[in-house]
Amino acid sequence: MTLLPPKDRLTICFAHSAYRMQERFEARGTGIASIELRSREELERRIGEADVLVVSGFWHNGLLASAARLRFVQSISAGTDQYDRAAFAAKGVRLASAAGVNARAVAEHAMALILALARRLPEARDNQAKRVWRGMIGDLARREDELGGKTLLVVGLGRIGGHLARLARAFEMRVIGTRRDPAAGPNGADEVHGTAALKSLLPRADFVALTCPLTPETEGLMDAEALAMMRPGAWLVNVARGRCVVEPALIEALAAGRIAGAALDCTREEPLPADSPLWGLPNVLITPHTAGETRRYEDGVIDILLDNLDRLWRGEEMLRNQVV
Repeated sequence: MTLLPPKDRLTICFAHSAYRMQERFEARGTGIASIELRSREELERRIGEADVLVVSGFWHNGLLASAARLRFVQSISAGTDQYDRAAFAAKGVRLASAAGVNARAVAEHAMALILALARRLPEARDNQAKRVWRGMIGDLARREDELGGKTLLVVGLGRIGGHLARLARAFEMRVIGTRRDPAAGPNGADEVHGTAALKSLLPRADFVALTCPLTPETEGLMDAEALAMMRPGAWLVNVARGRCVVEPALIEALAAGRIAGAALDCTREEPLPADSPLWGLPNVLITPHTAGETRRYEDGVIDILLDNLDRLWRGEEMLRNQVV
C-alpha cells in the first residue's frame, strides 16, 4: 500500500511545457503546496522535491532513481507507454493515466477531419491563400461529397471511438467498429467485431478512423497489407498514435493513389521532420497532435488527480485510471 504524506506536508510537482496546471489547481483552494516546472532539465533538477508528480512528455524512467520522495505519478496524458511499469512497481510508486479526459475533444477532432476531407476544406483554404475562386467541377470524383450513407470503420470502440461513432451516426453514416472484447457492446456503432476481424472489414469502409491505444497488438496495425485492403476511394484518419501506422507503407500508398488520402493528427516521429514526404502530399491533411487539446483539459486532469489523492489518503488500493 502506498502512503502519502498528509495534505499539509505534501508537495505536488506539475511538469509541462504549456499546460497551466498549477494555476487551475490553485483555483480549487486545496491548500496543498505545489511547484510548476516548464522544462525537462528543471524536472531533472527538482524531482527530489515531489511527493506527487503530474507529468507527461517530460517523463523518462531515469527520473525514478532521483525521486526519493515520489509516491504517485498522475499522467497528464491518456497514453502511458513512456512509463516503465515494472520499475514503478518495484519502487512502490503508483501511476494513473488521464484516460477519458479528452475523449470528447478527440472524437470531435476526428469528426472534423472526416468533414474536412469530404468537403475538401484543405483545398479551399489553399485556394484562399492564393486568392483563387475555384469554379464548379464536372468530374464527379473530384467534387465535394456528403457523409450520409457512407461507412465509417472505427478501430478501437473505447471512450473516444464510442463518441466518434455517435457523432458519425448523427450524420447518417453507417458505423462498424472493432474492440478487444466485442461482448462489451457496440458503444454507439451499428456493428461491433473483434480486433482480428479488421482486415476483413477494411474493404467495406469509406473512412477508417484509428482511435485505439498504442499496444503491442496495435503497433503497426495499418501496415502495407492492411492499407492494400482499403478501397481506392477510402480515407484514413489517425487520432490514435503514429506508431499504429507503418509510415513508409502509408506514404507509398498515398503517393501511388491507392487510397484517397489521409488525415493525420499523429505521426511516428513528432514533431514531423521537415523532410517527411507527408508534408508535400496533396491528399494529406496534418494537424500537430492537437486532437486532445481543449480549454477544459487542465480541469479534467485535476479532477482525476484529486480523486486519486483522496483514494490514496483513504488507503484504497484501486485508483481511477490505475496503471500501477
